[in-house]
Amino acid sequence: MTTQETRTQTPDLLFPTGFAWGAATSAYQIEGAVSEDGRGRSIWDTFVRQPGRVLDGDDADVAVDHYHRYRADVRMMADLSLGAYRFSVSWPRVQPDGSGRINPRGLDFYRRLVDELLVRGIEPWVTLYHWDLPQPLEDAGGWPARDTAERFADYAAAVHDALGDRVRNWSTVNEPWCAAFLGYASGEHAPGRREPARAVQAAHHLLLAHGLATAAMRAQRPGSRIGGCVNLYAVSPQTSSAADLDAARRIDGLQNRFFLDALLRGEYPADVLEDLGEPGGFAREGDMEIISAPLDMLLINYYSRFTVSGVPGGAASAAAAPTDTGSPWVGSEHVSFAGAGLPVTAMGWEIDAGGLYEILLRLAREYPRVPLVVSENGAAFDDVADADGVVRDPGRRDYIEAHLRACHAAIRDGVPLEGYFAWSLMDNFEWAWGYGKRFGLVRVDYETQRRTPKESALWYAETIRRGGLIGPAE
Repeated sequence: MTTQETRTQTPDLLFPTGFAWGAATSAYQIEGAVSEDGRGRSIWDTFVRQPGRVLDGDDADVAVDHYHRYRADVRMMADLSLGAYRFSVSWPRVQPDGSGRINPRGLDFYRRLVDELLVRGIEPWVTLYHWDLPQPLEDAGGWPARDTAERFADYAAAVHDALGDRVRNWSTVNEPWCAAFLGYASGEHAPGRREPARAVQAAHHLLLAHGLATAAMRAQRPGSRIGGCVNLYAVSPQTSSAADLDAARRIDGLQNRFFLDALLRGEYPADVLEDLGEPGGFAREGDMEIISAPLDMLLINYYSRFTVSGVPGGAASAAAAPTDTGSPWVGSEHVSFAGAGLPVTAMGWEIDAGGLYEILLRLAREYPRVPLVVSENGAAFDDVADADGVVRDPGRRDYIEAHLRACHAAIRDGVPLEGYFAWSLMDNFEWAWGYGKRFGLVRVDYETQRRTPKESALWYAETIRRGGLIGPAE
């Protein structure tokens, strides 16, 4: 079938009018320019300098040089028919000390980026925090300190004041589970601390930061759409044994319900607090009302399913760090991650699009109704350019198609799903994995910075232009 023929086909699975078709990135993973135009240091700038923290000693000083190449990158997005682009703002670029003075040159970069997107007809979706905490705030205690949440609200208000006249869609904190439990319990991510009790405090303060920032932004400009962003997993027990069922309850509780119940119900699950050995004393009076203020949307990042066992000593988690770390599963360190025997990505993550459908349906049926957006979904594969410069990545194309089919099925079944963002627009710095894993729709040659859209990107562009998928639902 030729490309022209695919363009003329009518989609069997048409998505609703106004559905947001996009791709996503984060500032630290793509921008580079870590010492330019007044940017301060982040916890990741410190972390990558510590021996053994990042695979092969990689750093993001240059990353994929988006700071200097953003205009060409936006042209590439337009060529790929993206209707929306989700990116994060670098807190230390805008506010080098994490509090006090605002760096006008840092804000100007994002003004230029937003203007370039709008000129190209691409809707900007801004994420305010994607893990790059200013180092001075970590020195003062980091996310386990309540003051960090209050400083985040000040920073959010400054960015919203600068960009809110042109940006409608905002998310506050990206994946608070990762920032809290990978940053402060396992030490896999910056700042690399292994303090389980502090990690629980960090999780609460990340949620409080979301609530305080939401209130501050709404006081400035009521028309903005503001949402929280959580990474969710479908969770299954390996067997029907009592131990495995309890393991599934525990992991679902800490990964999913701890955050969903706080945001959408204004409370932490009692069983999760018991698992953590916490009576909830880290929350002050009024905190839960701030955290659970009504959302305009909930952003969901989904990659895989967890299959777990309550029998210690099972297989290690497929998402384990490339270096030695502690456990992020505070209070449930004995749980093992067994896998279900499904095909895996280069990260070792099992491919289970049905889990996305399960998560979306669960949200629609078990929680107060709120518009949903799949804000990250994608896969790393070891793809390379062939002799003709073509990057053939059928695995990624199949992964995205399967998850888009799950999205369509969820919409068909009444889920208020309004958008899908592929992760990631480009290959980039993959945190503790350095440059060893490639998630991009677009391949980046890290030596030359040349961008090459992979076959999955071209397929995704055609899907966007058609507004849906070819082929009947399964």
